[in-house]
Amino acid sequence: QVQLVESGGGLVQAGGSLRLSCAASCRIFSTNSVGWFRQAPGKEREFVATISGNGRSTVYADSVKGRFTISRDNAKTTVYLQMNSLEPEETAVYYCAARPVERGSTGSSAYWYWGQGTQVTVSS
Repeated sequence: QVQLVESGGGLVQAGGSLRLSCAASCRIFSTNSVGWFRQAPGKEREFVATISGNGRSTVYADSVKGRFTISRDNAKTTVYLQMNSLEPEETAVYYCAARPVERGSTGSSAYWYWGQGTQVTVSS
């Protein structure tokens, strides 16, 4: 069982930055890949980024490439999502998710464990 807790959300102006953290309670965290997803009101949950268990492989949604960076510190059992040049359309609840597979996935159904989410609001 893996418990995930997101933090770092908040209110930011368009063009600003935020760094989200996903802290995991897991004995061997490096065996889990992690993904970030987001869900805006009235919309479906969408993939943002994923990182492999060893941190060497990352995949991003086209909409965030070049602006968001996913990283992890397995010693701290934490995954980060650095978000730059944020846009109002990216206002959403951001969730991290984990699965006991080295390679990450862009599909939400592939993940076993989910955090409670953190709200990100981007004002125009």
